[in-house]
Amino acid sequence: MKHAPPYVPGHQLLAGKSVLITAAAGAGIGYAAARRCAEEGCRALMISDIHPRRLEEAVARLKAETGLQAIHGQLCNVAVEDEVQALVSAAEQALEGVDVLINNAGLGGQKRLSAMSDDDWLRVIDVTLNGTFRMTRAMLPHMEKRGAGAIVNNASVLGWRAQKEQAHYAAAKAGVMALTRCSAVEAAEHGVRINAVAPSIALHDFLKKASSQELLEQLASREAFGRAAEVWEVANVMIFLASDYASYLVGEVLSVSSQHA
Repeated sequence: MKHAPPYVPGHQLLAGKSVLITAAAGAGIGYAAARRCAEEGCRALMISDIHPRRLEEAVARLKAETGLQAIHGQLCNVAVEDEVQALVSAAEQALEGVDVLINNAGLGGQKRLSAMSDDDWLRVIDVTLNGTFRMTRAMLPHMEKRGAGAIVNNASVLGWRAQKEQAHYAAAKAGVMALTRCSAVEAAEHGVRINAVAPSIALHDFLKKASSQELLEQLASREAFGRAAEVWEVANVMIFLASDYASYLVGEVLSVSSQHA
């Protein structure tokens, strides 16, 4: 099946819930997740990003596409602790408590390890792994106090598999997987669920700019369906993990991939 299936309509999986999503402006998995949350009946939504104009446009587009008007935008660089704290505080106030946090922010790139500088390495680690840690650390006290909540992290199959020129990104995503497992057993004591998705390749505009067409075609050809995932197909699994249907999942990393082992 080399063509994507029809877009799945909403089924009210998040009815009555509020959602905070990082790095959700643009055309990637974060925006797809934000749209899906609105389509699945969430009562209120806040998205963050580091690009002011793109964030403003994303909020307006989400309102127009979904009809949900309780959508807020907040600038945030997850590599800056003060901005993380400000985002969580703003979301708690605007959404009257955050029921679901989706940690989507991440940063990649292509570079051989022998040519990789400290800055190259640390930039990816700080956004992708440390940013997920900061957001989770800031959000957990609020959720734990209420005795409920769900956090969904965005990992990657590269946390398990090897690929050239991806040592920094793979290490960061493997760290996200370990962070998910360890934080989940702590959070479960307070009724909070933490899980993650691990996509392989989901095509969107940013990925097309950051990677060569040859590499993207090569990666897609390895998939059992012979195609890359649509971003909304990854978002669908995030929605499942955020919903009450995943009530007994703790510290799981679900592969959103048809890639052969």
